[in-house]
Amino acid sequence: MISSNSSKENNHSTINSFQDLLLETNALTKRLFLQLMRRPSTLVAGILQPLIWLILFSALFSNAPVDFLPGGVSYGKFLGAGLIVFTAFSGALNAGLPVMFDREFGFLNRLLVAPLISRSSIIFSSVIYITSISLLQSFVIMAAAALLGYGWPGFAGLLLVFITLLVLVFAVTALSLGLAFLLPGHIELIAVIFIVNLPLLFASTALAPLSFMPMWLAWIASINPLTFAIEPIRSAYENSFDLNSVLIHAPYGELTGYTCLFTLLILTIGLFFLVRPLLNRKLT
Repeated sequence: MISSNSSKENNHSTINSFQDLLLETNALTKRLFLQLMRRPSTLVAGILQPLIWLILFSALFSNAPVDFLPGGVSYGKFLGAGLIVFTAFSGALNAGLPVMFDREFGFLNRLLVAPLISRSSIIFSSVIYITSISLLQSFVIMAAAALLGYGWPGFAGLLLVFITLLVLVFAVTALSLGLAFLLPGHIELIAVIFIVNLPLLFASTALAPLSFMPMWLAWIASINPLTFAIEPIRSAYENSFDLNSVLIHAPYGELTGYTCLFTLLILTIGLFFLVRPLLNRKLT
């Protein structure tokens, strides 16, 4: 009887702790969105840059040779998938900046000495915030591409786009949060973002197919995580896409859609296990 009562008390305590964790995460997430509402320039810039690229690059390559792209698709439709992924990637890469600014302004220290149920709520709120912003920016680019006549995926295709972006954003967010605790300040973090951002874009299949690249660049693009996200999304825009079909004719072999998604998932899990000890050490 005593054991049964003790078990009920433990279960009740666990439920209360979980509810408190949700409340803490919700409060910290609201704070991040309030900051965004007061200074929406980051959100707007994250939409305008890929939107300008979509308009200018699609116009620039509108007279490209017919055999430039596989299947004879228009360059705007080909480019759309790349910019959707790049938008989500860029947003997630900036995930560490709010945490870094909290470190530098002393707000993070206040949170660490506050009677929080779990300091993991600091990380959870950042992940929720960045994931929401990155997905919102990407879907705005999708809508813009549709208005420009570059198509819209069906329901199954839209689900594939959502899952692919979600896995990619989780992976990059984990990396960015780890850098926010590892680097000394926001200047260094911004420098890393600038160094990583554009080279990964150009060394992927976002702007050109592998067949158009020199062999050394095709090798880099075929192991670039952005390529593994771009090609499934590009296939989602087909009327009848099949993830069992080959999406990447890499120099080292052919990769199906399922292989691309599985590789992204493994990358995400690996990054979380890599970053988790660092986050635990910094938050204790």
